[in-house]
Amino acid sequence: MGTCSSAIRKTRRKLAGLRDIFKGNQTLLIVLQNSPDPDSIASAMALRKLANSLADIQCSLVYGGRIGRAENRALVRYLSVNLRTASEVDFNSYDLIAMVDTQPWTGNNCLPAEMEPDIVIDHHKCRRRTRQCRFTDIRNRYGATVTILYEYLQEAGIEIDSALATAILYAIRSDTQDFGRDTTQADLDAVMAVYPLVNKRILGQIQRGRVERSYFQMLSDGLRNARVYGPAVVTALGKVDNPDMIGEIADLLLRDDETDWSVCYGLFEQRFLISIRTSAEPPRADKVIRHIIGRKGTGGGHSSYAGGQIPLESDGPRQIRRLERRVLKRFLESIGAAGAKEEKLIRS
Repeated sequence: MGTCSSAIRKTRRKLAGLRDIFKGNQTLLIVLQNSPDPDSIASAMALRKLANSLADIQCSLVYGGRIGRAENRALVRYLSVNLRTASEVDFNSYDLIAMVDTQPWTGNNCLPAEMEPDIVIDHHKCRRRTRQCRFTDIRNRYGATVTILYEYLQEAGIEIDSALATAILYAIRSDTQDFGRDTTQADLDAVMAVYPLVNKRILGQIQRGRVERSYFQMLSDGLRNARVYGPAVVTALGKVDNPDMIGEIADLLLRDDETDWSVCYGLFEQRFLISIRTSAEPPRADKVIRHIIGRKGTGGGHSSYAGGQIPLESDGPRQIRRLERRVLKRFLESIGAAGAKEEKLIRS
């Protein structure tokens, strides 16, 4: 009961701070992570609802990259979420800037490097530079960022409509892999509360999102290139036009019953992207990704899943092979599998 009361007090205090920031402002730009996932999208929808209801603030939702995963595109389409790309937005024309499910200067969002957001709400580990922002609510134990926003809505007495309820439910289920990883009681409470409001037909359509034909080619490449190193499966996709596939294939490879770790990497827009998944701790996936990347890029995540990126000066084959070897070596060292024998996952 003490922990529950503490969480309620924190939400009440944070909501009061949010109200103060909203006062006297008319426009808010909400920045999502690049290639936004369901949690990022639902969190932006929830913050927009708060701003509209508490202060009649007009909001725009903006992201970088592209929405590649079929289910995420279906969520945006079926729930009529109006998202704008970074090229459509003048960041300086808004009274306030907020970030959800991401933090400033992490490399995975479109906020210009010289700008500092007013509001940051996230469930990833708080970064040092985030603490200087006017308003922050970072709860890295929560399974989803939208759970934090749900608690704000509840505390403010704001009614949650069917579209938002559907987004909240799907976001929490997606980020926790149906409550199989990094789930708290707060996440479960949010799901139970919104479930009666969810549009079950639309939820089914989101879960069965149709994929582009190139999806199957990337899936084939990922499986064909997969190599086993002791408790880990590692694969490379090469250049991709859908960065979401890197995480999706890492998720798929972890389903191998002899695997505790999976890694997938690929190239997108002059960046080397890495996704890590694990069913074994320690070490934590977020610590492993930071060890792999070092000072060459940015990375973060949670205990069981993480991602990172390294900017590329050149994407020539020789440079990429050298980088792949370095990433593989540091990864295997991190999980205690240095020197493990290499085998193909799928034999011809």
